[in-house]
Amino acid sequence: METTESARRTRYYNVPVPARDGTHLATDVYLPQGDEPVRTILGRSPYNKNGGAYPNLAKKWNGRGYAFVMQDVRGRGDSDGEFTAYVNEGPDGYDTIEWIAEQPWSNGEVVLMGGSYGARSGWLTALTRPPHLSALVASVSPSDPFVEFPNGMSPMMVSWYRLVQGRVVQEANSIDWMKVYDHLPLATMDEAAGFESPQWKASLKFPLDEIRGERMSYQKKYGEVDVPVLHISGWYDDEQIGTPLNFRGMVAEGRSEEIRQKQGLLMGPWGHAVNATSKIGEVDFGPTAVIDLDGYQARWLDSVIGDGSGDEPAPVRIFVMGENKWRDESEWPLARTLFTEYFLHSGGAANSRIGDGRLDTVAPSSDEPADTFTYDPMRPVPFLTAPRSSQLGGPDDYSAVELRGDVLCYTTDAFEDEVEITGPMTLTFFGSSSAIDTDFTAKVVDVHPTGFCQRLTDSMVRARYREGHHAERLMEPDTVYEFTIDLWNTSVLLPKGHRIRLEISSSAFPKYDRNLNTGEPVDTGTRMARAENRVWHDAAHPSRLVLPIIPRD
Repeated sequence: METTESARRTRYYNVPVPARDGTHLATDVYLPQGDEPVRTILGRSPYNKNGGAYPNLAKKWNGRGYAFVMQDVRGRGDSDGEFTAYVNEGPDGYDTIEWIAEQPWSNGEVVLMGGSYGARSGWLTALTRPPHLSALVASVSPSDPFVEFPNGMSPMMVSWYRLVQGRVVQEANSIDWMKVYDHLPLATMDEAAGFESPQWKASLKFPLDEIRGERMSYQKKYGEVDVPVLHISGWYDDEQIGTPLNFRGMVAEGRSEEIRQKQGLLMGPWGHAVNATSKIGEVDFGPTAVIDLDGYQARWLDSVIGDGSGDEPAPVRIFVMGENKWRDESEWPLARTLFTEYFLHSGGAANSRIGDGRLDTVAPSSDEPADTFTYDPMRPVPFLTAPRSSQLGGPDDYSAVELRGDVLCYTTDAFEDEVEITGPMTLTFFGSSSAIDTDFTAKVVDVHPTGFCQRLTDSMVRARYREGHHAERLMEPDTVYEFTIDLWNTSVLLPKGHRIRLEISSSAFPKYDRNLNTGEPVDTGTRMARAENRVWHDAAHPSRLVLPIIPRD
């Protein structure tokens, strides 16, 4: 691409940026008015640089004096080559950044900005340490394998592999996805949807090979990242766990002390489409839920790579649901957090929300009987969600689901005063099964006085991976094991009269694939069996939920 300082054009479409192996990556360049070299925002996407919001986004950043560059990743859109998810993003991103730095309109400072696929792609690029990468803005970043999905995957991801089959976004709305998710074996779920995806099939084989394991991973390598990062997500982002985790990792392990101090965290009341709406499902988070996100990002960039003369954002900015207010903080988790253990109790009949399951801060001192339920993979507990993977769940009402006998419910007394829960939550419990493999799922809900049971967070553990996904271990039937479930993060103010409820079951379908209880390979298994599963909470097995309570005085 050639320009002259006296008369440069402001738009260049389909510029063929060369990667190191000669592959041309189609790139659109939007320049602000004027002849001075400027800082650049770079985005790279598998979803078509020609459509969506990119031209409007370019106009906004041009108005702030930035060049805006948008690129189709290898094998997608107008770019050459073959698309294999994430495999080439690190080196291709490096080569693009260094190409930008050589252009006469560039001042040599490049900010890599991306959401979802683009965010994880950005992390993989940052690991290569391009000399001219100045900062990374990573929104709703996916995590390493087995972090979001401790079972290894979600059957709903098959719809994503449909979207990225070929060079342009594929039609997927006419497919009955809920019927597809019922299909077994998982390895031919793509064929049940009417297409074939070698990448889908490869994603189901555990342990993952080096390409889909280590080459797609970044969360054990924070010490290799030497740029400021703005971490953005929402409490109802279905990939939320990675964003606070990445912030904490970079603050603790970033390549230098300067970089460790230049990390920012922004968490809103949003789903995977951050800052898109104030209302998710039946819950409206109020008029301040949607912010000037571009302005926030610009202020943060000025503070970490600019002259620092503007309004510097706090290191952490969170939206407290329930109170529906934004609040600035200095760290995550908050230093004043009181991590409080709430122990599971019952008389052996915690089945459903009308059972006798309780949560309180008193440890069990007697031989309380275990709670037992039958998990039947032919009749899994539903996870309330849209049929495609663009958003897995929200602040949905689980009151009807909690009437099932295969859902154990442990509930606090109504709070006598308002209680703030802000931070990461963890469940440590003791479980056993009649099967050699099973799942245990957990969900934390806010029980309103009206009976509305609002999901806050959830996760699960697959018994065969209880010691890590590289150490598959089947269970001994009816042997008690200790399990830990990372229940992600939240920030919510519970008014007086609300209660917290913990649900434990063995399925949350179709967010997680059904454990067939037979120990067969995940990708080819078809044989199902019922399992009698138990949760233990006596003096020798103090099962407990740890809540991050924030003092309000």
